[in-house]
Amino acid sequence: MTVKRWIALGVAAALLVVSTVINAATFMFSTNIEESLSGFGTTEGLPEAIIEEGSAMERIAVLDLHGTIQDTGEQGSLLGGVGYNHSQFMNQLDQVKDDDTVKAIVLSVNTPGGGVVESAQIHDKIVEIKEEARKPVYVSMGAQATSGGYYVSAPADKIFASKETLTGSLGVIMQSINFSELAERYGVEFVTITSGEFKDMLNPAEEVSEADLAIIQSMLEDSYQGFVDVIANGREMPEERVREIADGRIYNGIQALELGLIDDYGYEEDVINAVKEDYDLQGASVIEYTTPSDFSSLLSLQAHKVFGGLEGDVLSQVINRVGGPRPMYLYAE
Repeated sequence: MTVKRWIALGVAAALLVVSTVINAATFMFSTNIEESLSGFGTTEGLPEAIIEEGSAMERIAVLDLHGTIQDTGEQGSLLGGVGYNHSQFMNQLDQVKDDDTVKAIVLSVNTPGGGVVESAQIHDKIVEIKEEARKPVYVSMGAQATSGGYYVSAPADKIFASKETLTGSLGVIMQSINFSELAERYGVEFVTITSGEFKDMLNPAEEVSEADLAIIQSMLEDSYQGFVDVIANGREMPEERVREIADGRIYNGIQALELGLIDDYGYEEDVINAVKEDYDLQGASVIEYTTPSDFSSLLSLQAHKVFGGLEGDVLSQVINRVGGPRPMYLYAE
């Protein structure tokens, strides 16, 4: 084994150990501090910030869905940065559904998409808010709202985007790394013992078989059909038409409006004004939920600074791949 390979293996092992140790420390410290501070300065519900002053009995809640839609656990990964937190976002959706003072919701979406399950959870909760709580949901697309970002937007009453917004990528993807030829070249042998023929599908150390691909393709077709149904129902569009435009390609805001994927152009302030106009909420206050300032959030922020924005995100993705490939509503560049 060459010196470079030993160094690479050593760096990888060190990163894994550091990530494990710091995550464990994060959990222990945050738990102890939260227990010590429990009951001190707490209020019912999630912490809020006022964007626009107005009536306390009529409020518009702005929810930020930014970053890759992926559930990395309630505590989250320290190296995952300070982006999307699935547990917190689902709590926010529950909050706006149950809070009688919240009369409308603006969903600010800026994401490449993410997990199939997480996207479905958000979608279903938005449908609940509309049908059970009878509250309108408007979407404000930011720079990007692709794949799962559109999946969660589809049931909204109205969708707004800028002409430059990147959206589309309507479909499902599963990616896997295969290094079988590399292992063979360097004489590395992986021994895998299974109880069934397909237990080790997409084993990165073995050549992918046609039977494996057929099984995976069948799974992806099921997820794709679910995506088609979501768009057809949310946008009141014939399934045949949805399949024509849901071929995985990306669209800008101009194309999305022409295809009926969005309703109008506008930025977040335009969307808020549209909600006020459409539902006679001119006197409503506008609020957003803030991230709880616990110890784990502080450590996560510091780790993001240490490892750097792009480098930290790449490292996080590499570590998260340890769990294996899975279907994603994700725009993969």
